[in-house]
Amino acid sequence: MNQPDVTVVVAVYNTMPYLTDCLESLVGQSIGLERLEVVAVDDGSTDGSGEELDSYAKRYPGTVTVLHQPNSGGPAGPSNRALEVAQGRYVFFIGSDDHLGPEALERLVDAADRWGSDVVLGRMVGTNNRYVHQAIYASTEEQVDLFDSDLPWSLSNTKLFRRDLIERHGLRFREDMRMGSDQPFTLEACVRAGRISVLADYVYYYAVKRDNAQNITYASRFEERLRCAEELIDFVVGLIEPGPRRDAILLRNFSWEVAKLLRAEFLELEPVLQEQAHQRIRRLLVSYLTDGIRHRLAAAVRLRLLAARHGDLHHLRQLISQQRDKSLPELTIVGDRCYAHYFGFRDPELGFPDEWYDVTERAAKLAVKLSVTDLAWGRDETGAKTFVVTAHSHGAHLAGFTPEAVEVSIGELPAVVTLRPGGPGTVVRAQWPLNQLLTLGVPGGEPRKVEVKLSVLGGAATTSLRAEGRLAVPRRAAWHGFRLCLVTPYTDSKHRIKLMITSVTPRRTVARLATKWSSRGK
Repeated sequence: MNQPDVTVVVAVYNTMPYLTDCLESLVGQSIGLERLEVVAVDDGSTDGSGEELDSYAKRYPGTVTVLHQPNSGGPAGPSNRALEVAQGRYVFFIGSDDHLGPEALERLVDAADRWGSDVVLGRMVGTNNRYVHQAIYASTEEQVDLFDSDLPWSLSNTKLFRRDLIERHGLRFREDMRMGSDQPFTLEACVRAGRISVLADYVYYYAVKRDNAQNITYASRFEERLRCAEELIDFVVGLIEPGPRRDAILLRNFSWEVAKLLRAEFLELEPVLQEQAHQRIRRLLVSYLTDGIRHRLAAAVRLRLLAARHGDLHHLRQLISQQRDKSLPELTIVGDRCYAHYFGFRDPELGFPDEWYDVTERAAKLAVKLSVTDLAWGRDETGAKTFVVTAHSHGAHLAGFTPEAVEVSIGELPAVVTLRPGGPGTVVRAQWPLNQLLTLGVPGGEPRKVEVKLSVLGGAATTSLRAEGRLAVPRRAAWHGFRLCLVTPYTDSKHRIKLMITSVTPRRTVARLATKWSSRGK
């Protein structure tokens, strides 16, 4: 029997009916059955997955091999058992609820042979709203550096590996890790690899989020995730010497595995468990959170980790509660920058710089998420007729902003803006003189829709103003020179606020009256 080019390893536990799609995508690969080996290990399934595997082994003898074993509690054991019998020059790992593009394996093997690659990543996308980090797939690259690329953010084992690399270094999955066991395997393979390549020219892998979201990653408990974070960081520390290379990997672990432990679910733990988790997370931070990592963290993540490192449990809970709230806390405005009063802001004992509390971009994005609550006609202080839009910012705390910092316009025509507190947020009132609105009409009387836009912080963010539902306000007729115009505010199908200005001509008036009379006649 000729050696297959690639062995696909499938660890299976209760993934029907997704398993069928997975297997169909494998036996239908363009690489051909003679170049393919599938080794599937049934890890004690009880939903018919084992029987489905056996049926494929009967239909594709010599290609599909099925092994059965009692449930081991995770994919590491089945994957290791498959590696013991794998014969391919390359090994590819696939989740049993995922599937491949039809040409995936052929393209991956061809690239590995052409470039002499030990590891090849093919573009991976999520389905059913499953998140897959995309940065590493920005372009096809013959060679990428593990420590100077986005690869640390994509360390799942769903890649093509040269089997000689795996066996030469004795690489196996951590069976003591119920979740995250593929990261140490993938990381060490990438550290040992002579060349790592990326293919971004095709969708190679479809990662499926099950409707019941019951795989290990989704359903894992807090304690399991905490232990996973500890194991991953300790593994990285044992594998890579201190310095920028280690920091490049730990940046992902602290940003992802550790920071995600310090979110709203942390507050739901029993107090004694919160304290225990805090002390275990603090150990990691004190030991391995270097300046090189800290300065590269996203602002919100950095504050969370620093609160865990420098604050007590009360301070940590306070910050998590603050960050859980979609609105911002009190802001300090310095020039065109906004700083949020999160835990530790300007605390002389901590000495954290203001830059760590800079939320200017977030404030701008929240500020433009205004819900228009009212459209109305009014009058200004001179008695002139005006068009008024009132909006409420539910998420943005605009205290400290001057009206000049918020610009609302229709086309190029700015409004007179006033701000006032309004419950959790700010009420924005924008007002235009009616006679100025008439200048927006197109000569010749052609109707035109005009969109209302909002700019915050000197143009940091712009969006269309929207209402939560349909709003109605009567149209207004007004003279613009010798032309009578109708000004009609309205909300479109996407609830955006718009304005239509049309000329009232004798022809239009006659047509309108004719339509009205015709409808009455019916």
